[in-house]
Amino acid sequence: MKILEINKLVKLFGGLAAVSKFDFYINQGELVGLIGPNGAGKTTAFNLITGVYTPTSGSINFLDESIVGLKPFVINQKGMARTFQNIRLFKDLTVLDNVRIAYHSHVKYSVFSSFFRTKAYYEEEKEVKKKAIEFLKIFRMDDKKDELARNLPYGQQRRLEIARALAAQPKLLLLDEPAAGMNPQETHDLMELIAFIRKEFDLTILLIEHDMSLVMGVCERIYVLDHGVLIANGTPEEIRGNPKVIEAYLGEES
Repeated sequence: MKILEINKLVKLFGGLAAVSKFDFYINQGELVGLIGPNGAGKTTAFNLITGVYTPTSGSINFLDESIVGLKPFVINQKGMARTFQNIRLFKDLTVLDNVRIAYHSHVKYSVFSSFFRTKAYYEEEKEVKKKAIEFLKIFRMDDKKDELARNLPYGQQRRLEIARALAAQPKLLLLDEPAAGMNPQETHDLMELIAFIRKEFDLTILLIEHDMSLVMGVCERIYVLDHGVLIANGTPEEIRGNPKVIEAYLGEES
């Protein structure tokens, strides 16, 4: 089953095509990579998928439903979550509160209950806190629950951002350069984390990443963009030996 399917996607900025006739799909349960050199259009594609940008033309179907024109929070409620290249935590809130916020998209109490602090409000808030702590235990961060997010080391901030995205209970998780700024050990730990959460949560994952060892190590299929145009897609082995990819991306890296 195709959980996400994109056809002939185009995004123009002042006449310049940031993404041009992009075709893409990801099946339920897959871990797929999207790579390319700087300025290739990867993050623009992510922003189109998640509703930050509206396409100039083309279609985006998520769970067999068009999501073109929908606001990001609506797309999130439908089961899509993302992280960002630059970590976006509530840094002045605790680790626990960052995860609790993600759970609030699923609470059932009314605005009335929230305002007047009714019994229903307190009971559900107690349950949200319990779930958030259990979730942090899965990520081995429950001992950090009372620390401010800003005080965590960089690698743990990234782990928390992924945990918060998963707390929203998505069907599709988009990771935008999660290894950015990480040292080799942190990148290795991240690779293990991605493999873990895919298995633990039975997730479909789309990954943008510059670190080729990470992409080649975890992805089943890889799409390659260059100047907004899809130049290749296939298995890691096929991409590694593709002359166009070597010239456009791997050659630049070397």
